[in-house]
Amino acid sequence: MIRDVRVSDAKAIAEIYNEYILNTTISFETAPVSEHEMACRISEISNTYPYLVYENESGDVVGFCYAHKWKDRAAYNSTVETTIYCSQYYIRTGMGTKLMTELINECRLRGYVAMIACITGNNATSINFHLKFGFKKVSHFKQVGIKFGQILDVVDYELLLK
Repeated sequence: MIRDVRVSDAKAIAEIYNEYILNTTISFETAPVSEHEMACRISEISNTYPYLVYENESGDVVGFCYAHKWKDRAAYNSTVETTIYCSQYYIRTGMGTKLMTELINECRLRGYVAMIACITGNNATSINFHLKFGFKKVSHFKQVGIKFGQILDVVDYELLLK
């Protein structure tokens, strides 16, 4: 089931996200996020932007996605950046597709014009995932991050909503 996030989801969301922080180059964060910090992030983002979670049959949060501010200048207010993470046990189950479909629909309903996905250059799974929704590559930044001793590129993909 997909529903709007609650601050009480912070622990589950932090657990999902911290797996990526600690074990992958998918997130450029390098230190785990506490439940309190995640609760603050959830509160701040969900007050303005769509933030969705996916609950499994047992009612556990096993995935989440949201849109958030892309740039600070007011002229960018019609553009959002997307974020999506799934529990490692739910990858390739269709859950991510359901979440992203709902997020795109919600962003359209709210009148956003463009969505940007900022992806680590070697993350073929995420790149292919976004291509499936019609996102197009619009930038490639070379060697802009270092994590686990790897020099990493970042690519941006854009979906126009109108």
